[in-house]
Amino acid sequence: MAGALRVLVGLIALFNIAIGLGFLFNPAGAAANFFLIPDGGQGMATLRADFPGFFITGGTFAMIGALQKDPRALLVPLLLLAIAITGRCVSLVADGIGPEAIPPMVAEAVMIIVLVLARRTLVAGK
Repeated sequence: MAGALRVLVGLIALFNIAIGLGFLFNPAGAAANFFLIPDGGQGMATLRADFPGFFITGGTFAMIGALQKDPRALLVPLLLLAIAITGRCVSLVADGIGPEAIPPMVAEAVMIIVLVLARRTLVAGK
């Protein structure tokens, strides 16, 4: 079980790092997938800075947790994803629900569940 969870965490890490790199090297293309519209040079700079910061940081710490069997490292992606899904919940209340709102929430919830299970497994193994 622990090995399978570590593999899943590694896949989550690669997924998030790939998203972050997409924002870094193709911000307009990545933004379109996230329903974002860059506004000028500063908008592009924000896409290249903030989104890679979120995704690459979360992915890197997930990878550290998976490779080094370090449950503490998994707290970083867990916190990032918890804040993200909280923001999405606020948006549902403030802006209503649309069909495009659910898939990212499901993806974040699945990642949170996997990371929590992996963290518990790694803590129990120490």
